[in-house]
Amino acid sequence: MATRSALINVMVRAAHRAGRQLVRDFGEVEQLQVSRKGPADFVSQADINAEKTLTIELTKARPAFGLLMEESGATAGEDPDRRWIVDPLDGTTNYLHGIPHWAISIAAETRGEITAGVIFNPVTDELFWAEKGHGAYLNERRLRVSARRVMKEAVLATGIPFHGRPGHERTLAELARITPQVAGIRRFGAAALDLAWVAAGRFDGFWESGLNPWDVAAGALLVQEAGGFVTGIDGGHDPVNGGSVLAANASLHLMIGKELRLAARNGEAAATPATKPAKHP
Repeated sequence: MATRSALINVMVRAAHRAGRQLVRDFGEVEQLQVSRKGPADFVSQADINAEKTLTIELTKARPAFGLLMEESGATAGEDPDRRWIVDPLDGTTNYLHGIPHWAISIAAETRGEITAGVIFNPVTDELFWAEKGHGAYLNERRLRVSARRVMKEAVLATGIPFHGRPGHERTLAELARITPQVAGIRRFGAAALDLAWVAAGRFDGFWESGLNPWDVAAGALLVQEAGGFVTGIDGGHDPVNGGSVLAANASLHLMIGKELRLAARNGEAAATPATKPAKHP
């Protein structure tokens, strides 16, 4: 049986408490108080309540830690080297539409490095957790990334920009290049769970742009501790803060990354107007 550290236990307790609140409201999504935060980007009262619960629980257990939360932003702590990075409800649109694919994501950061992560789907009671140097787990089962090495056998996940978000042209170029080469591509709408599923071997890889630290922090650690590789799409080594992520096993990571970068270059070339020869009178 896997042994959880005191830090992981703090995160798990906070996730379970917030999860109970979210599950109660999930059955009554039509009655939730919903406000518009931006085009197709909704924030529910349940989301706000979950963040408050997580803030209380995490601060009570580690009062010196700072906080980086999706809704309330950054709060400095007495300890400048440690903070929580939290998404209280990853997959808000799924939640508000009654789709049971959403999660709470909590990561612990020490001096800029993610050292522990928890991703919890209360509907399925699946708790993904990892601690740096100690492996990744689903409940009590050790996780390993998929062993597939061939693109045509791989099922990948991605995120597609929705209304009001930039990046549609690049995403279409990526899909056009990669879709014919793989067994399937999925778009489930919750980046933290997509990364957790890569760690569990359910997806063979995942990529997405336009992400924030709270979308990636816990999931990136899970993939790494399950034996996978996580970078930015451009190959950068700081996917948590770099705005994009590519996660897979070592072989597929190289292949997918190459195709994504080719798609980006081809898309940029197509978007550049050709120079027309001057007409002579």
